[in-house]
Amino acid sequence: MKRILIITYYWPPSGGSGVMRWLKMTKHLVDLDWKPVIFTPSNPDASIVDKSLCAEVLPKIEEIKIPIWEPYYIYRKLAGITTGAEFKAGYVSEVASGNLFNKISVFIRGNFFIPDPRKFWIKPSIKFLSSYLDENKIDLIISTGPPHSTHLIAMGLKKKFKIPWIADFRDPWTHIDFYNKLKLTKWAHRKHFKLENNVITTADLVVTVSENWANQFEKDHNKKVHVVTNGFEPEDFPSENIALDKRFTLTHVGSFNQDRNPHQFWEALKELTLESEELKSLLLIRLVGQTDNEVVESIKKAGLTDNLERISFVEHKKCIQYMMKSQILLMPLNDTPNAMGIIPGKVFEYMAAKRPIFVIGPLEGDSAKLIRATNTGHVCHFKDKNGMKAKIYDYFLNFKDNQLVLQENNFKQFSRKILAKKFISLYEKIK
Repeated sequence: MKRILIITYYWPPSGGSGVMRWLKMTKHLVDLDWKPVIFTPSNPDASIVDKSLCAEVLPKIEEIKIPIWEPYYIYRKLAGITTGAEFKAGYVSEVASGNLFNKISVFIRGNFFIPDPRKFWIKPSIKFLSSYLDENKIDLIISTGPPHSTHLIAMGLKKKFKIPWIADFRDPWTHIDFYNKLKLTKWAHRKHFKLENNVITTADLVVTVSENWANQFEKDHNKKVHVVTNGFEPEDFPSENIALDKRFTLTHVGSFNQDRNPHQFWEALKELTLESEELKSLLLIRLVGQTDNEVVESIKKAGLTDNLERISFVEHKKCIQYMMKSQILLMPLNDTPNAMGIIPGKVFEYMAAKRPIFVIGPLEGDSAKLIRATNTGHVCHFKDKNGMKAKIYDYFLNFKDNQLVLQENNFKQFSRKILAKKFISLYEKIK
């Protein structure tokens, strides 16, 4: 078997979208006669923990781990946060508009911890992996970020070993959604950009998850960037039918931070519930996963408290059950400068759940194009309250008539098995 070294911060028992891409991909790499070797911290400060995912790590996968030192314990101590308390996904956006202490902490994070707070793992990892590579054959290195410190580890190895390297960007670097909130000095921005450029120009091949982001990388760094989207695992979805909710459920699964808070959507629902007592009695807004307090407050402000159900954490398999039994699956995008290229990883699982997807975001963004191409839902612009209102009411009428179903759709090309083959085909170009 060929051997592939995957450098990732996120790995079980960590949970969330950062884990899924390579946890699921490794299964199919084994089927393609590759042996994955996972390099990951032994003590990560993960925002989500899902121990059930540990059972999905195949016995043939080799895991190598070393400790990481991260500055979060200092922040917790100064902020009076309980030791070990999990940070919310997207916490930068949350604290950037907070009190003076939080603003200072964001400034420090952006200007001193470059590229990110995991920077203290870079040198020890290069040293450890250099020794490992001296004694073990590796045919391909993949670094996946964020955190982008993983790419700097891979770049350090590339300078020592003639091993093909693919840099996998699940999110952008200098165009990530919270980049403009890091309060960067000009010097810090130049440092971030220089490191990003070094990674992209040094890597044998660069991959990201959407066309828009690939185009932005190419524009900034004058290098071809390939697209391998996220996907879904067919085996995660039961073949037997799951009974749909009796109520008119609008379900969001996963992290729901401030940047994704669809203010106009809550106003649209408010107006609908005032106009239709029946809709008001049947509506249920179900939020599964980490949800920012601002989102909850917006729902309450819209008078929808009695229609809200919050479920803080469930294992991944349970998340899929919630998707499959929901009437509508909500996908509000980050209303941020990089919104055109955002395709949340969960959208592919939404598709596999075969329930209508309601997207709130740019009409010509990559998510909108994906939804239209696969015929799996509907897209409204962030500010189109009337459009949201009309479509949700149309869905409600279909729900009452037991006609709320997806028509013929086309999403099977996003199976993780197909995407794993795509990564291997990229390797064939650079080996």
